[in-house]
Amino acid sequence: MDFETGKPLPPDRLARRTDPAGLSFDTTASLEPSDRVPGQERAIDALRFGAGMAVDGHNVFVLGPPGVGRHTFVRSFLGEEAAQRPVPPDLCYVYNFEDPRRPKALSLPPGTGKQLSADIEQIIQDLQSAIPLAFESEDFQAQQGAIQEHFKEAQEAAFSEVEENAKKRSIGVVQTPSGIAFVPLHEGEPLKSEDFEKRPEEEQARFRADIEELTEQLQRIMRATPKRAREVRQKLRQLEREVVSLAVSGLLDELQQKYTELPAVAAYLKAMQEDIIDNVRLFLPQSPPQEPGPHATEAVQQAGPGATMRYAVNVLVDHSGEEGAPVEIADQPNFAELIGRIEHEAQFGTLSTNFNLIRAGALHRANGGYLIIDAGRILAYPAAWEALKRAIRNRQIRIRSAGDDLGLISTVSLEPEPIPLDLKIVLIGERRFYYLLSQLDPEFPDLFKVAADFEDDIPRADEHVEELARLLACMIENENLLPLDRTAFARLMDESARQAADVERLSADIRHTFDLTREAHYWADQRGAKSIGAEDVSTAIASRVRRASRMRERMLEQTLRETLVIETDGEHIGQINGLSVLQLGDYAFGRPQRITATVTLGAGNVVDIEREVELGGPLHSKGVMILTGFLRSHYVRDHPLSLSASLVFEQSYGGVDGDSASAAELCALASALADAPISQSFAITGSVDQHGHVQAIGGVNQKIEGFFDLCAARGLTGKQGVLIPKANVKHLMLRDDVIDAVRDGQFQVYPVEHVDQCLERLTGMDAGQADADGVFPEGTINQRIQARLLDLAEKRRNFGREAGKSNDD
Repeated sequence: MDFETGKPLPPDRLARRTDPAGLSFDTTASLEPSDRVPGQERAIDALRFGAGMAVDGHNVFVLGPPGVGRHTFVRSFLGEEAAQRPVPPDLCYVYNFEDPRRPKALSLPPGTGKQLSADIEQIIQDLQSAIPLAFESEDFQAQQGAIQEHFKEAQEAAFSEVEENAKKRSIGVVQTPSGIAFVPLHEGEPLKSEDFEKRPEEEQARFRADIEELTEQLQRIMRATPKRAREVRQKLRQLEREVVSLAVSGLLDELQQKYTELPAVAAYLKAMQEDIIDNVRLFLPQSPPQEPGPHATEAVQQAGPGATMRYAVNVLVDHSGEEGAPVEIADQPNFAELIGRIEHEAQFGTLSTNFNLIRAGALHRANGGYLIIDAGRILAYPAAWEALKRAIRNRQIRIRSAGDDLGLISTVSLEPEPIPLDLKIVLIGERRFYYLLSQLDPEFPDLFKVAADFEDDIPRADEHVEELARLLACMIENENLLPLDRTAFARLMDESARQAADVERLSADIRHTFDLTREAHYWADQRGAKSIGAEDVSTAIASRVRRASRMRERMLEQTLRETLVIETDGEHIGQINGLSVLQLGDYAFGRPQRITATVTLGAGNVVDIEREVELGGPLHSKGVMILTGFLRSHYVRDHPLSLSASLVFEQSYGGVDGDSASAAELCALASALADAPISQSFAITGSVDQHGHVQAIGGVNQKIEGFFDLCAARGLTGKQGVLIPKANVKHLMLRDDVIDAVRDGQFQVYPVEHVDQCLERLTGMDAGQADADGVFPEGTINQRIQARLLDLAEKRRNFGREAGKSNDD
């Protein structure tokens, strides 16, 4: 340690600048580009393990803050892994001839699905020409005519027999609107009813008996007609089947031979051939099916316009021409986009669907490879999250509508055959999603066993600096930007260290570095430079700050106009300048905050006014409680703490949280107890423990710069400065103007490790060390605090005695 606590830090400890001369390149144009994200070995090892682990449940959750290159790295890494894996099969849906509501799934070698679809489409086109031609052939027409003529002759012969039999019995056959009737004849003429009644009874009885017998004979013929017609139709159907079978087999045999090594396709082609024969009318123009197959009515509904749709192949996922396994990114992982959907189309005022309207989801496209999903996005769709877990758990993709899945829709729809699932899911999200899911979702740990945790920052080592340079070179090449010269790159590394708030580390937020490079390119291009220089990076940084600093400037203006009261010179008892950080989006800035303390006789309570009015958070309240413990243990171990103190952030109109102001609050309280004024030229930040040790806090650079800006605006006096915890010295990456002011003796930064050092610097008095009896040396600030606390304890004791005497009286 080359600095002394309680003394001003030298300028070289206020930041660590990258030396451009130490870089191995003149510009990034001379570097070999690389898309490797540096310093993330832990995450890389975890992702490599998860990608290679074939056991169920070893899906990966990539966690870490935004901007560290999670998506870029995961895509690049999985792309390399996928290139070494085989191309997965094509996925298709075809018509299910046994149950049209449940389309059958086919898994085919890559590129086969598209080829099969084209082959079948060609076959259907050929059959639409061949079958009508076969039915129009002379041979078919002759055989069909012979069958129909035979039926006609048989029918005519049967009726002729009835007529001949009736003629022999002097009975005529008459065709009436209601059918065939028999009437008695006399001399070849039908007898009228009144004439028939005049005939002898024996003759009437004979006529009636003959007509009854003829009627029975006609009825037997009529009853036999449907059977003979059915036999004729069967013969005609068999004839059609024979003709169609010849036409179909001539075209399909070659196709079946082509796909003989694919049993599922061969079985489908065989079923398709039988179905074409059963539903041949689909191939005849404007001819509805007569006595179709068992599922013809449903088939026509499902097939839509006819054979073309009925026998088509719905290629859900086509991998023809691809190399390696797929890496799919689910940009909008809602229910339908994830597991697929069944579309509907309007026909005659109603919605209908068929297997050709089944659409693939991200799971289908990624099957056999990797699927990348943003955790925050999928959690925005609860139904999609449940569907994803179900697919992983069951190792299959079942396409359903969201309404069906939730039990909200009961209409008839398709139920496609599930498709086996074999892929790795990679979720990318912030840490809060990972830990919330681990705690609240019992299935999550079983399904996502691998956590790839990205670092927030990385060591500022030479190899990481080199890798960052190569990564920037890759981005510059991809986006056709101007190269960075070594001074510009060094400036970017300094800014990265400032983002990390650590001289020994660099921020892992490469998004911020990339954005700065793009903006620096703009400024370099504006001045016509051939490369980006340090001044361009500095201009980009300053521009970003200016765009985001409206609120900071307004608050500074209000302070300078004394609307907000912050003093930077003079002395006050019980008043001190604390420091806070405000975060507005991606921009953070420091704000001085006046803290005051008052002390009176009381029961040992330190009142946190912020907490009392519900503006103080739990961490701030904890810090105030620690102060009470410090006062008891450090000054009056053998006496009751007999004060009533109040602490407040003056002109604070919003919430206050964090314990980084506890050192300032303790100093303000000590000042009020000792009646010792505090120099308002100083500001202080840091938390304290119950023993008075000053502990590290966050945002130290912004806090120092916030007080410096106010002092500089009013005019630096050389007496102003900031007290910070010693543990925060390694985090200092201050602006150049602050360092220049320190170098010129106009501003100081003091590292402290105990509250005694703070009090000495702020009050100009010796703190004093207690002896073995706990007594502090006379004239020190600690002695004055102790004396005041003992005096308050004595007054409280006396007050209690007097109150007791009054009660006795």
